[in-house]
Amino acid sequence: MIRIYTDGAAQGNPGPGGYGVILKFNDAVKELYGGFRLTTNNRMELLAVIAGLEAITKDGISITIYSDSKYVVDAIEKKWLWGWEAKNFTKKANADLWRRYIPLHKRYNPKFSWIRGHAGHPENERCDQLAVRASQGFALPPDVGYEASQKSAI
Repeated sequence: MIRIYTDGAAQGNPGPGGYGVILKFNDAVKELYGGFRLTTNNRMELLAVIAGLEAITKDGISITIYSDSKYVVDAIEKKWLWGWEAKNFTKKANADLWRRYIPLHKRYNPKFSWIRGHAGHPENERCDQLAVRASQGFALPPDVGYEASQKSAI
């Protein structure tokens, strides 16, 4: 089984943000992180899940994703995502990322487990550190999906 731990952060929400991911498979551990100059916490929570799934190179292995984001976990586990998709994500935030997530979900069919954030869970705490550090990076790139959505809302 592959275990993916994720977290997202945004300083200001919106503001500079980042995500952190830990992948565990057998004895192998891999950390991923990235940051953006202007984004939201929910986008980074979802992007962490996407980055974790995109890093997988083998099919047919069960995957469990551990996230402290009710936004992400509930959208998938309570099947809200499929209703949003059926309505073409009309008036839904982060449609670009949800569209990016859907083929990964269909390929891997991951299970989700919600964990309480900032409650001493070692992998969640490490993902938070990665996300915060990424959000504090120098010359962060744009979160193109977020910034484009803000321009179109004007």
